[in-house]
Amino acid sequence: MTQESPALYVVPTPLGNLADMTQRAIDVLRQVRWVAAEDTRHSAPLLRHFGVSARLIATHEHNEEAAAQQVVTRLADGDSVALISDAGTPAISDPGARLVARVREAGFRVVPLPGPCAAVTALSASGLADPHFLFYGFLPPKAKQRADALRGLVDQPFALVFYEAPHRILETVDALVEVLGPTRSLVLARELTKLFETIHVCPLGEAPVWLRADANRQRGEFVLIVSGAEAGRDSGEGERVLRLLLGEGLPVKQAARLAQVITGAGRNALYDLALALRMTDKEEGREPDSNG
Repeated sequence: MTQESPALYVVPTPLGNLADMTQRAIDVLRQVRWVAAEDTRHSAPLLRHFGVSARLIATHEHNEEAAAQQVVTRLADGDSVALISDAGTPAISDPGARLVARVREAGFRVVPLPGPCAAVTALSASGLADPHFLFYGFLPPKAKQRADALRGLVDQPFALVFYEAPHRILETVDALVEVLGPTRSLVLARELTKLFETIHVCPLGEAPVWLRADANRQRGEFVLIVSGAEAGRDSGEGERVLRLLLGEGLPVKQAARLAQVITGAGRNALYDLALALRMTDKEEGREPDSNG
């Protein structure tokens, strides 16, 4: 950190283990006069622990625009400001992005510090072979919007990375199985760097049972990583299985459900394909006698 010109410093803080705080982060926090914090009550003990005496500016999702104006004002007065979140790197599925944008628009420097990030920490211990990943963050809390979001990710050939809170973990994992199918690999990483850290890897279809077997497994903040779609699998195997099932007279919904179990493909994609195949059979006069 220099004293040449005021700047906004984006400072990661530990996910849970205070030993993960970098010396550079401590130095910056001790030198700035103001710290913009997601939850001042949560951050105050952390700052006291590291001997930080800066004044706090509450900066959360409900007041971020107003907080950004305060930060710009402090910068205009010549004071540098640090931005922190409750844990990890600010502005990554946390407040801060709008504040950073306003500071840039006002012409001030933004200086990022490297440090803890739950998504990257979980990925490093996942063992998944996917060469790429797509970070999504938190899925929508409502069931329909969540399912719609997942349907848009079904064919992505990347590992999918989500964050989830304990009170929604069961319904989110159920939705992952419903839309993405039971055969993909799932990594459940909870309470990373903390005393009860758990990293569990299993087929997606086994995850609901594993979580429900012990209520303690549902506690804490989660990173969920799902292996990516296998290129070309659905169009070949899925269609072959659907043709066999539909040829036996199964209704469209039942055929799609069974094809998902057999192939691991997404149920919604299989259902759409089954509808298309059934329509083709009708047009060509090959529809079996059924109520599909």
